[in-house]
Parts: sequence; structure tokens; C-alpha cells
Amino acid sequence: MEANEAQELQENAEHGAHESSLRPVAFTMSVLAVLVAVTTVLGHRTHTEAVLNQNKATDQWNYYQAHKIRANETALAGDLLSVVTIADKGAAQKLSKAYADHLAKWTDNLKEEQDQAEALESKVEQAEARANRFDLAEALLEIGLVITSVTLLTHSRIYWYLGIAFSLGGIASAVSVLFLK
Repeated sequence: MEANEAQELQENAEHGAHESSLRPVAFTMSVLAVLVAVTTVLGHRTHTEAVLNQNKATDQWNYYQAHKIRANETALAGDLLSVVTIADKGAAQKLSKAYADHLAKWTDNLKEEQDQAEALESKVEQAEARANRFDLAEALLEIGLVITSVTLLTHSRIYWYLGIAFSLGGIASAVSVLFLK
């Protein structure tokens, strides 16, 4: 065996040993890539939930506003009946009572509609808080993935450990969604 071949075999053996020492880093990068993908999907779904709930809240507020306008117009018509001179007093009183009955019913309904709209707005706020946590988790996991990949270039394990630290922060942020009200 020539000297060049022996040196080449030694370099290949060292290179193979060095590559096997980087396998945990490559595995960590694979796991982080999957976690980034899962967190991204969860974040997008949560943002979509927030948008849908916001649309429902807007619809509910529009419904509330329409009924409030109708109640105000009915109250104005009742007030007008009380100050205008009308030839048929019995019909005017009957109409005025009908308006008053409608107003009493609508007042109760308005409170329910307002409560429903506020409940939907609360759901929006909750979904946005969860989405923000998922966004933070995604960012930290991506940072962890990039820093971990630097280990492959520099062969310095400090980047692997630093990447894992960022990734743990991302995992903690994603898991913290479970503890939000």
C-alpha cells in the first residue's frame, strides 16, 4: 500500500468518525423541522379561528345595532303618538300600547344580543392570545433550527446546545397555550 493510499484511508476514517459525531445534530434538526411545521399549522389554524370569531362578533353587533335602531324608531313613534292630537283616541292608545309592549320585549332581547356579541369578542381575544403564543413558538423553533444547523458548518457543539435552548423556549411557548383560559 502506498503512502498516499494510507493517508487517504486515515482521512476517510477520521471523516467518518466526525460525521457520526454529528448524527445527533442532524437528528435534532429533523425533529426541530417537524416541530416548526406543526407549530406553524397550529398557529395558522388559531389565526383562522380568531378571524372567524371576529366575523361572528361583527355580525352579532350588526344584529344588535339593527334591533336597537328599530327600538329607537318605535320609541320615537310612541312619543309622537303621545303629543299629536288624534281623532280616534282608542286606536291611538291601542297602537301606543303595542309599541310599549314591543319596546319592553326588545329591551330584553337587546341585552341578550349584547351579551352574545361580547362573548364572541372574548373568544376572539382568547384565540389571538393562543395564536401569539404559537407565533412566538414558531419563531423560537426556527431560530433554534438555524443555530443548530451552524453546528454542521463549524463543528462546534456550543451552537447545538444554544439551538436546543432556543427550541426549548419555543416548545414551552407552544405548550403554554394549554394553560390559557
